[in-house]
Amino acid sequence: CARMASLYLTTLERGMRAAHATHATSVNANTAKHSRTNRASTPRRMMSRTAAAVAPFEFQTATRMVFGRGAFDRVPALVRELAELEGVDTTKNPVLIVTGESERFSKPLEEKLVGELGARAATFRCPRGEPTVASAIACIEFATKNKCGIVVAVGGGTAVDTAKCVAAMITNGGAEPDLYEFLEVVGRAQPLTKRTAPFIAIPTTAGPGAEVAKNSVLEAGDRKVSMRHPFMLPSVAVIDPLLTLTLPRDVTAHTGLDALTQCIEPYVCCAPNPMVDAISMAGILAGAGALRRVVDDGSDIDAREQMCLCSYYGGLSLANAKLGAVHGFSGTLGGLLHAPHGAICAALLPHSWTINIGALEGRVSKDDPELAKRALARYVDVARAITGNPNATARDGVAFLVDLVEHCSVPGLGSFGLKPSDFPSVIEKSKQSSSMKGNAVALNDAELAEMLRLAL
Repeated sequence: CARMASLYLTTLERGMRAAHATHATSVNANTAKHSRTNRASTPRRMMSRTAAAVAPFEFQTATRMVFGRGAFDRVPALVRELAELEGVDTTKNPVLIVTGESERFSKPLEEKLVGELGARAATFRCPRGEPTVASAIACIEFATKNKCGIVVAVGGGTAVDTAKCVAAMITNGGAEPDLYEFLEVVGRAQPLTKRTAPFIAIPTTAGPGAEVAKNSVLEAGDRKVSMRHPFMLPSVAVIDPLLTLTLPRDVTAHTGLDALTQCIEPYVCCAPNPMVDAISMAGILAGAGALRRVVDDGSDIDAREQMCLCSYYGGLSLANAKLGAVHGFSGTLGGLLHAPHGAICAALLPHSWTINIGALEGRVSKDDPELAKRALARYVDVARAITGNPNATARDGVAFLVDLVEHCSVPGLGSFGLKPSDFPSVIEKSKQSSSMKGNAVALNDAELAEMLRLAL
């Protein structure tokens, strides 16, 4: 066990060094503004923090992850392996391909499954936009009618989250599957009792991290709801940076900032753990260094690769720790505005820092100075990582994020239809979310309203 732990930490440190190298390249091109120097000293400074008792924690992820340029070409072989392992006859039970409106990746995949494996395939195309309960039910009916056995999602978060539900319902739904049996908030939230159908998740964006998360998030009218269970983790996650090369600039920016948020919030949340600390910090370094580059040049495959790592690390982090106010608001706002999840998170990210740091330096430092000190130290860690300045303050981190969001041309929430008159209802609903409860400190209504106002 000690040797395995040492190997894991050595491997992770190598990954962090690679992210440092990518970040340093970006930093050198944009240095003057934030005095980004002495980059290599940052992780070791953080590792030297005084040791304290470690709270118990768990860590769950997909059974297998395949990462790398060209990994998509391995999918037919992975389907064959799963079929043999699970006893699925793909000549009788078609492989279900869940994708978006584009055929760019789904059509060649279907052709390979049929041509190379002799398998049957059935393709379901999700409607444009965020995943919904209605489209998930339609996909479940499609899979049931076609008696599908293995599920493959290839697309953004919509395709992956939809496919997760379907894979679960194939084995847990019975003869007449009812998704509402398992949905939270609007359903009966029953736990799964069986493993899902074999499921391969192939993201084509670098943002949601849904390929390694144990839940699906679906729009249900004016709210977002989840179906969640550890059994919903994919059998295999395949991450190929080449699939992200054709993403337009706005999608690259929004999903990239979502990925960065999903690394930052678990690091500064109220219940961190050492495993997620290491992974989320690696993602922060990768994302902060690569996002500006890839927004400026979508063909920069090295930066695309780093953003895929950032997204992957963010998915691992959010699945195994808590989040914060950005994601606390995003579910409610997504249901209200029907805006892309990544765009909402991007608009809120710098302002969540402004409000949280203000609360910690102000009222929390008076009421609970020890909590304020611990939480602010984590914001400082992140600020020094994203700026590359070993002497950066938390406020320097705010300035960096404001500048990054502006560079990415992120629209304010007002452009999606949010109005000040919506604030009371949005705040009341968002305070009940599990993500909001993970925030570094409990924010009051006035602080939450100011965060929304700044994001308009």
